[in-house]
Amino acid sequence: MKTSIVASHAIHIDIPVRQCQMLFTPAGEELWVDGWQPRYMHPPNGSTTQGMVFTTGSGDETTVWFLSEFSREPYRARYARVTPASRWGFVEVACKPTTDNATQVLITYELQALNPKGEEVLKDFEPAPFASMIEDWKRCIDEQIDTLRGASIR
Repeated sequence: MKTSIVASHAIHIDIPVRQCQMLFTPAGEELWVDGWQPRYMHPPNGSTTQGMVFTTGSGDETTVWFLSEFSREPYRARYARVTPASRWGFVEVACKPTTDNATQVLITYELQALNPKGEEVLKDFEPAPFASMIEDWKRCIDEQIDTLRGASIR
């Protein structure tokens, strides 16, 4: 079994880079991820800012997230995350404009299993399942793209 994994996959979104970056923040993902309900610890209003802390999930899948880096040029965010019952690691989202109205988004997960349960979860981050998951994100965004283009995200 693997105890650690690094997985990356890029997608293209037909939204300008500044707005596209915000779709991959906790508040932005609330607009297009079914069931995504972050609980904001700091700041309590969920405003995206370096140093923010929030949680997701419940039970053994409760995950604590910390936004360790957030920049608007380059358009990059790096989250530290820990699911104490199984794994910890980092998630990085790097956005690069491809045209004035389109963006390449590179999503990278670096995860470390904390126990056998965590090792099982890492199977979802092998190349094929990970690429499928990220392509599903693109599909969800594309299905709502007209609404998302006009969204104001904190």
